[in-house]
Amino acid sequence: MTGLDKVPDVDIDEGIFKYVYIRVYEDAGGDDRNEKDIVRGYNFAEYHADIYDRTDGEIQNLGLDCECLGGGRIIHKPDEKYIKVYGYSMGFGRANHARAVEILKTKYSGYTIEWSDEGY
Repeated sequence: MTGLDKVPDVDIDEGIFKYVYIRVYEDAGGDDRNEKDIVRGYNFAEYHADIYDRTDGEIQNLGLDCECLGGGRIIHKPDEKYIKVYGYSMGFGRANHARAVEILKTKYSGYTIEWSDEGY
C-alpha cells in the first residue's frame, strides 16, 4: 500500500457546505511523483482555507504533500441520494467541478450528482 492509498478520495459532510479540490503528491524517486485528486467538504468551515489547512495537516502527517486546485460548494442530501457541486472559492478560484463529480461518484455511485458553474 502506497501513501496515496491511505488517503480517501472523498470525505464530505451532509447539508450545504464549502468544498476544496486537492491534488495529493507522493515522491516516486528522482524527478517522478505519483499523484491523485481528492474532494473534501465540511460544515465547520467558514472559509475554503479552513478545509485545506485541516487536510494539508493530515496529508503531511502521512509524509505526502498537496495543493489546492480550487473550491466551491456542495449540496449533499443523503436521504434523496443527491449531490450538487457548484460555485467557487474566493481564495482558491473555481474547482474543476466536472472532475470533482467523477471523484464523488467513486463513493456515491447510487446518487444523482450534478454540477454547475453558477452561484457562489
